[in-house]
Amino acid sequence: MSTTTATPSGKLRLYLDLIRWDRPAGWLLLLWPTLSALWIAADGFPGWHLLVVFVLGTILMRSAGVCVNDVADRDFDRHVKRTAYRPVTSGVLPVGEALLVGAVLALLAFALVLTTNPATILLSFVALAVAITYPYAKRIVSMPQAVLGVAFSFGIPMAFAAVLGGAAWKWSAVADAVPPHAWWLMLSNLFWVLAYDTEYAMVDRDDDMRIGIQTSALTLGRFDVAAVMAFYAIYLVSWALIGRLLGLGLWFMAGMLVAAAQTLWHFALIRGRSRDGCFKAFRMNHWVGFAVYAGTAVDLALR
Repeated sequence: MSTTTATPSGKLRLYLDLIRWDRPAGWLLLLWPTLSALWIAADGFPGWHLLVVFVLGTILMRSAGVCVNDVADRDFDRHVKRTAYRPVTSGVLPVGEALLVGAVLALLAFALVLTTNPATILLSFVALAVAITYPYAKRIVSMPQAVLGVAFSFGIPMAFAAVLGGAAWKWSAVADAVPPHAWWLMLSNLFWVLAYDTEYAMVDRDDDMRIGIQTSALTLGRFDVAAVMAFYAIYLVSWALIGRLLGLGLWFMAGMLVAAAQTLWHFALIRGRSRDGCFKAFRMNHWVGFAVYAGTAVDLALR
């Protein structure tokens, strides 16, 4: 592979392609559960400061994460039809440059976190460690999607910490700022990540089997579709139960029902295990998260 000398505008296009700027589904999957948690923690609108911090922080950290992921997977991605032409994989963007872009984006996200409180800042180090670990998990873990589930759900306890945290610089402050139901919401959301990322893994099943990457689609085998629907069911039922226990009402449940209806459509898309159907189901998952967030936000606003 060879690198090319690019103009500033050409470099910008490469960087935007690197962070999947034209494919916002990735950061939306992170954003909606984070905002749902932010609204629940604040018992309504959390204020513009925290809204800006978490929206921009989500976009920046997801973008930083894909930089690390593409570097870690570059030797695998060149053998996968869908990923062979990514900038790092194809060699048009050097590894060091991609890592530098990721580092700058992560530092910008950390600068936003610094405007919150100690509990949130402490949790951000854990979130960063999990995000860096995920790209390498698929080499040793049979279901690396579970590691991604932790990474993509960690905005939930951080949202609670940002709303409820105090000024103390100690780890016990995290326990004080993040109530048990925040961790239960995080665990619930992990099952949603397992559902949609298994759909994603089903797209590349043949390529992953050939090159030796471990994924949930391969681990689950012929039970993949049934498992995806079970993951959806666990997520929806547990999130709904937690929401009801927290006092959320009819509008919240309406949002959950809209989300559930979408998962039934996803079943129709993935039951044949076609690449196009599985990829479409994955890409449309952010609407599931939006339905849950919209129901939550409207319910809290109308109290």
